[in-house]
Amino acid sequence: MTGRKASFAPVVDGHTRVLILGSLPGEASLAAARYYAHPRNQFWRLVGAVIAEPLVELEYPARLEMLRNNGIGLWDTIASATRPGSLDAAIRDVQANALETLVEALPMLRCIAFNGAKSAAIGMVQLAGVTGIELVRLPSSSPAHAALTFEAKLEQWMNLRKFLR
Repeated sequence: MTGRKASFAPVVDGHTRVLILGSLPGEASLAAARYYAHPRNQFWRLVGAVIAEPLVELEYPARLEMLRNNGIGLWDTIASATRPGSLDAAIRDVQANALETLVEALPMLRCIAFNGAKSAAIGMVQLAGVTGIELVRLPSSSPAHAALTFEAKLEQWMNLRKFLR
């Protein structure tokens, strides 16, 4: 799929305590119209471990409900961009999402976690003036980020638990 690609709507509610921001959905996610649809993406395993729930075993709507029930929201830092394929390194002509506007609408938000370097590079700049909310860089759940083992990624992702209590 070539041309301009767009992010999905945010998955949040008034009880969101942790907002996890990716960069922009990849090809598999866009084709399925759902977050983290690539079968090798480790997102659902990682977040499932954080909240001690078997998210991988659930249907997609139940996964989103489980996230909301546990105070976790999802969105992307990029509203739209051009990108051949799914690699973040190929992203060009970025239009960022209105992160500050969303953050202001989430009264219980305690942490914004960036899923990968591209998400952090865009989001950290946009949210630099936000106070009272911790900004956390996480290793990417993407199968393209194979530099770390699942266990090494999980160790860092587990730090999100303290914001959910």
